[in-house]
Amino acid sequence: MAEKINTDLSGKDVVFVVILNGAFMFAADLLRQLNFQPEVTFIRVGSYDSMSSSGKVSTIIGLKENIENRIVVVLEDIIDSGLTMENIMNLLRKGEPASLRIAALLLKEESYKKDVIPDYTGFRIPNRFVAGYGLDYKGFGRNLADLYIYKE
Repeated sequence: MAEKINTDLSGKDVVFVVILNGAFMFAADLLRQLNFQPEVTFIRVGSYDSMSSSGKVSTIIGLKENIENRIVVVLEDIIDSGLTMENIMNLLRKGEPASLRIAALLLKEESYKKDVIPDYTGFRIPNRFVAGYGLDYKGFGRNLADLYIYKE
């Protein structure tokens, strides 16, 4: 994924918007592989209740950087139904960026219901609950080095 982003965006005015909390490990690993110096910022949104999407999205910590006429790349850990990402993209469009792109570590194609398609996808996974590598279960498991499928 980093190679493709380097090819597409090197030498351009880019700001990466990392979605907290889950994308922090993915973002750290990806950003270290870039051959250019983008601006990096963080926002925090919530849409999960335990192991499933609540259907409600709320911005907890908002974007303060100027993104007007800049290339914005949203770094997200997992895209499930697409509701959260659709809301994030609508929020970011208000800042009038030159373009918006999405880089997602994981995409659950079976449960995806929106039109916003990631520009960069690490892995497509089945509609199962996963934790580890930044993703959590009730606040725990983010520090695990690998991803794990939750067994019911």
